[in-house]
Parts: sequence; C-alpha cells; structure tokens
Amino acid sequence: MIPAVADSKDSNDSDYILGPADVISLTVLNEPDLSLKEVQITTGGNISLPLIGQVKASGLTPDGLAKAIAARLSERMLRNPDVTVNLATAVSQKVVVEGSVTKPGIYPLQGKTTLLGAIAMAQGTTRVSALREVVILRTINDKPMGAVFDIGMIRRGELPDPELVGGDTVVVGFSALKSAWRDILTTAPLITVFRAYR
Repeated sequence: MIPAVADSKDSNDSDYILGPADVISLTVLNEPDLSLKEVQITTGGNISLPLIGQVKASGLTPDGLAKAIAARLSERMLRNPDVTVNLATAVSQKVVVEGSVTKPGIYPLQGKTTLLGAIAMAQGTTRVSALREVVILRTINDKPMGAVFDIGMIRRGELPDPELVGGDTVVVGFSALKSAWRDILTTAPLITVFRAYR
C-alpha cells in the first residue's frame, strides 16, 4: 500500500528547513515588483530574485531566508525592507513512516525530528508492532544504508533517540515478521554510521 501524504499545514512551517525543490512565496511589503507567488529552490539550493540575483535558501528556515533577503535588499538601497517568506510546497524535508504504525504516510520534518517523533507523527505503533525491529533507511553517497533500533530501549533512555534527516524512511516491523526486517540492512548501527553525515 502506498502511504498517504500528510498535510504540511498541520505543522509549523516556521521551523521547516528549506531544501532543493521546495517552493516558497516571497512578499516584500509595498514592493510588488520584488514579490513572487512561487519560487522553486534549485538543486544547488539557491533562488533567483529580482534586483539581488542568486540567494542561498537551502538550510535556512523561511524566517531565516526572509532575513537574508532583507539584508541583501538593504545593500541595494531599499530602506528597512519588510520581507515575508512562506513555504508553499514542502518537497525536500520529508520522512516516510511505514509498516506497523497507525497512520503510515509521508511527513514533513519540522526542525529537529527524532525517530520517536516520526512514529508519533504516524500516530504511534500498533498492537502487532515489533518494537525491537524498527528500521531507519537512509541513502548516503548514493548508497542505501540502514539499521535496526529497539524503541523500548530508546523510550527508557537506554539508547539515544536518533535524529532523522530529509529522505529517511522509517519501517516499523510486524511481530510475525521480525527476521524479515534484518534482510534489508546493509551496515552497522545508524548511531555510529550516520553521525558523520548530518
């Protein structure tokens, strides 16, 4: 079954970290020629704007980007520009949560999101979930990697709650299929393998 796409309007867009392919809207108060209804961030992480040209958008929140644009406009003799940036379409910073959860889907990452946070967005695990068999899949340098986590140990504070990044997939196993989830693993635990790539 293909997961449903979660409605990004349910979360706080101000915490969203912009990335390539995301679409934003830009408003400069009293400057309609500088305001744009839709601007897509390029694969290089930039947007192109009238008067100031290329601006780095990837890695910033909408508020952070608004401040960066305002600073650039100030350099162009625009006095105290009032800039607002809104997220129109979230594409880059999403995580897939599937398997034995209440509501499988594709969810936007809002600021720092951990494994437990992603499961909470999917409305938690089910009665048949294998809590010791929760897999995080990630692509690093074009290579798929993954690791199994024990949710019970994380909840008890015995293991750290790993932070997710855009493009991750979380798979919560079914009790009857515990061994099947191990077959998709390709490397050592995520805690050590992925840390250097955040």
